[in-house]
Amino acid sequence: MSQQMLAYDGGRPTQTGPGGGWPGPGDPGPGWPGPGGGTPPSTPLLLSVTPASGPTTGGNVVLVVGLGLSNATGVSFGGTPATILARDAFGLAIAVTAPPHAAGTVSVTVTTLSGASNAVNYTYGAPALPPTVATIVPATGPVAGGTAFTLTGTNLANAVVLFNGVPAVGVTVNPAGTSLTGTTPPGLAPGNVTVQVVTPAGTVTVPGGFTYTGPPPTAAGITPVSGPVAGGTPFVITGTNLTGGTVTFGGVPATGITVDPTGTLLVGTTPANTVGNKTVQVTTANGTATVPGGFTYV
Repeated sequence: MSQQMLAYDGGRPTQTGPGGGWPGPGDPGPGWPGPGGGTPPSTPLLLSVTPASGPTTGGNVVLVVGLGLSNATGVSFGGTPATILARDAFGLAIAVTAPPHAAGTVSVTVTTLSGASNAVNYTYGAPALPPTVATIVPATGPVAGGTAFTLTGTNLANAVVLFNGVPAVGVTVNPAGTSLTGTTPPGLAPGNVTVQVVTPAGTVTVPGGFTYTGPPPTAAGITPVSGPVAGGTPFVITGTNLTGGTVTFGGVPATGITVDPTGTLLVGTTPANTVGNKTVQVTTANGTATVPGGFTYV
C-alpha cells in the first residue's frame, strides 16, 4: 500500500495520492469525521452554543458546536473575542470562556484559516441576584407539618425552601419575587429548626427559623365543677397533652399545678374569684384548651 499524503486547507484536509479527494470508504485513512468518509465543510459551520445564555459579566464556559472548527483562530461574541480553552480533535467543538457584554442577544461566530462561519445566537442577561428574606409568617406550627406560611424578601424566583433540610411543598412565588408561599413539611420533633431559601443565585437563612410545636392540649372536663369564691378547692382536669400546662379560672391563675407523666391528668387548687361561672383554660407551649362547662363559684 502506498503512503498517503494529507494536506490541510483551513479546517478541511485534502488528500493527494491514490484515491483522490477526502478519505472515504475506498481510501486509506480514517475518513471524516470517522470511518465511512464524508466531506467536511471548506469553511466552518456552527450548529449551536451550549448554554445559549449567560451573565453579562461573562466568565462562564460555553461549548461551541459545529463542523470544520479544528483550525479556529478566533471565536467572537458580538464582536468581542472569547478565550479559547480547548478544541475537539475532529473539529466538532470548541470550549471557550464567554467575554463580558451588555445585556441582549449577540451573534457568535468562529474564524478559521478558511474564513468565517455562520452566526448562532447567544443571549446575555443581567446576573441573577441572591435571595434575601426578612420574615416568615407564622413562625411556629405543629410538628406534623401542614402549616401554610409566607416568606417576604427579594429575588425569590425559582426558590426551594428547606426546613431543617426537608423541602417545603406547594411553593409559589409572586411575579416580583418578593413573596413566597408554601406549606411546611413534617418535623422530626418539636423545637426550632433552620429555614433556608435556595435559588440558582444563592442561599439565605431565614431569621429566627421556624419552631415546630408538639400537639396542642385538650381538656375533657373538670372535677368538681363548682366551689367557694374564697378558692382553695382541689380540682382535676382530664385531657391530653397537658404536660407543662398552666390553668386560669376567669383569667386568674390556679396554684399548685402538677401533671401526671402521661399528660392526661392535671391537678391544682382554685384561686379566689367572684360569684358565677368562669371560663377555665389550660395553656401549654403548644396551645390553649378551654374546659367544657367552666367552673362555677358559689
